Amino acid sequence: MSATVLFHHLAKRRLYAHVQRISIFRAQHLSANVENGEQKKEEETERTLVYKPSAYYQTPTARYSTDGCSETKEEWSYSLSSNTTFHQQRNPYHISSSRRLSSTKNTPSNTDYSNAESNRERATKEPRVNGDPRAFQRCRPEYQNMTYDVSQRSSTVDLNEALLVLEKVTELKSNMGPSDATSFLCKLSQIPHEQIEVVRKDVRFNALLRHSAENLHNFTPTQLLDALRSFVNLGLPQSHSILGLYETEFCRRASEMELHQLLLAADLWRCLGRFVPRYLEKLFDIVSRNFNQLGLPELLQLLYVIGEGRRCPDALVQPIESLLMRYLNQLKPEELGAVSLALFKSQISLSERATRRLVDRTLAVVNDLSDFGIANVMKLLRFSYLDHLPWLEAMGSEVPRRAPRMEVQGLMHVVLSCSALHYRDNRILLAVAEHLPNVVNRCRSKDAAKMLWAFGTLGVLPNQSPQLYPCLTAILRERQLEFQRFPEHLLTGLLGLAFAGLFPQDLLSLALSAEFVNKTCNSKELELKKDLFTLDGTVGLELPESTIPRLSDAIREEVTKQLWDFAQSDICRKPEMLEAEAVLRKLLGGEMFVRKHMILPHLRSIDLEVHLDQNDQPVPVSSEPCRQNSASQILEQTLSGVTITDNLLAQLTNSQKIPVQPSNKFLQKPVVKTVEPVHLRESIFSVGVDLTDNLLTALTKSGKRSSHTDDSSKPSIQRLAVQVTNRNQYCYRTEQLLGFHALKRRQLVLAGYRVVELPHWEWFPLLRRSHAEKLAYMHCKIFSETGSKK
Repeated sequence: MSATVLFHHLAKRRLYAHVQRISIFRAQHLSANVENGEQKKEEETERTLVYKPSAYYQTPTARYSTDGCSETKEEWSYSLSSNTTFHQQRNPYHISSSRRLSSTKNTPSNTDYSNAESNRERATKEPRVNGDPRAFQRCRPEYQNMTYDVSQRSSTVDLNEALLVLEKVTELKSNMGPSDATSFLCKLSQIPHEQIEVVRKDVRFNALLRHSAENLHNFTPTQLLDALRSFVNLGLPQSHSILGLYETEFCRRASEMELHQLLLAADLWRCLGRFVPRYLEKLFDIVSRNFNQLGLPELLQLLYVIGEGRRCPDALVQPIESLLMRYLNQLKPEELGAVSLALFKSQISLSERATRRLVDRTLAVVNDLSDFGIANVMKLLRFSYLDHLPWLEAMGSEVPRRAPRMEVQGLMHVVLSCSALHYRDNRILLAVAEHLPNVVNRCRSKDAAKMLWAFGTLGVLPNQSPQLYPCLTAILRERQLEFQRFPEHLLTGLLGLAFAGLFPQDLLSLALSAEFVNKTCNSKELELKKDLFTLDGTVGLELPESTIPRLSDAIREEVTKQLWDFAQSDICRKPEMLEAEAVLRKLLGGEMFVRKHMILPHLRSIDLEVHLDQNDQPVPVSSEPCRQNSASQILEQTLSGVTITDNLLAQLTNSQKIPVQPSNKFLQKPVVKTVEPVHLRESIFSVGVDLTDNLLTALTKSGKRSSHTDDSSKPSIQRLAVQVTNRNQYCYRTEQLLGFHALKRRQLVLAGYRVVELPHWEWFPLLRRSHAEKLAYMHCKIFSETGSKK
């Protein structure tokens, strides 16, 4: 007996000495690399789904399951439903922030850290996550049959016992059966965390794995699950070759397993951080054929699996919605948050009615909902573009109360969702801005960029929160290495700063440097090129004297052509734009006086350019007729014969009518009445023309303006940019422009233009009115001082 104990004692000492030598060698190797300025290149392969253990569960095993994992790319790649009554219509020229790039692109070959360095940085810089996506599994005991709680892992086997188990593996060799293999794996999985590496590096452990793989076809479903659970406890890397063999066997045996076993296997694969699309397809197929077996816990766990898998078969969407509505009132607060997160991650578009009912139910228990649950509901609203006003109003009181204890990612999701919904509430935004400096050191570049974008979009000015923009800009500077892999984060952050009128020249110089531009443009993504193009044009107008690098003419021409081609197929054909163009041409006297084009191409939108001389007489915009002549061709008949005459003025002012016969059949006497505005957003032109002094003054001016007016202060040519706006250019239910459109107005002024706005709440209702009223309105906008200066 004493000889046996002595043998194991010596074996243990040899193992520890071997591990220590490896650790010392690795430390010396890393130190040499750092001193010499050399950095090891890593080839990282990113899957559609990337495991992120800190957002999954927080236990010591997380460090063993993060090998080879990288940052997920979820929130910015959401798609929009076509239900326009439910979702806000997207402005075709609403700026986007390069949301769809795969992070495997633009990976530099000389700036990635070695594994040890990356892990050390991740430990110090990656933000804490105070929410557990699996918390809902503790709401009901029924979840225990289909989930695995890694926090319940026991550590009842010491290293001596583990070495004895490995010795038995050597003794049995080829005589090892399925029950022996699972028994050994279960015992080894119960050793303390700090000793797991010793076991995993033992050649006898690899032999055990090999023997189990050779006998997989003899394993029962229960034994397969026990082995998979052991792999979770042992922290096997997601890329381990043995897992591929087990995945194949689970796919083959899926039809033999019960529903709870199928869901448990999916949960264990998730704990391992391995993406198993083949197994999930088998699971979804079996569930769709046996959907009536799902109770409430099974439905919630299925939704969790679907969310973590980032996809849901179309055949399951409607059954899931129906069953979810049936159980809705039975769901507990954390379960409601889990449902919201699953719908967001999997991009399941429920009907408007179902989504509203889900948020209504969550609002009823909002006081019992965790901060993590709050962020999940905001994510769902962002994906669905659902303007659930009662919920958003409640956030005006909930967020200020919760912000001091929320982590940085939760704060980011709150303001990003408000930005996506164009919803500005200073109670929410300023509460987040006030607390953000306390946790900003735990920001990733991704978080800082998204928050800069959100605050800039919603028009939060630097003087409203003096520390907000400086602290987020400092994070961009600290995380510059991350831009080598994720260039979109730098561009998104700089655009957000530009919206707020801030232009950090060092970061702009980095973004427009030849090296950065080349790497970015090689991605062949138009989104990133558009962002660079916008920043380049912004530098030219806002910082004309700076030494910041500029894009080449070739890139500018390429992006301009792509933008113009898209505009011609979309916005140039919109009825409101065609009508405005045709009315302007009729008012000013011909096509040569109106040019429809991208006045500032880097701002990605179409405007109508008009030139007036010192006497407010139209001047041809160019010597050549405008190429975009479709408007006059389409609307020529509907507007022919309408002129501003004394008879029209008499009709508009309800004075004595002058009996004049119309010159053609299209000239109609407009019926006009004075109306009162019914709402802040309702225009005075919603149902008629309100005849103000300014309108009458503009309309009663003679055709020839007085030459005695003092024009000394006027430029020889007034350049007007006539803008047809839509509701997606403003904050929700306000007349405040969103960040990008405010930037555009500012830069048009810098370029020497006078902006004439045709706000959608005025122009769109007029599209259904008479031609005379449209002409009167346009005349007022173009020639009235009060009507044109915004």
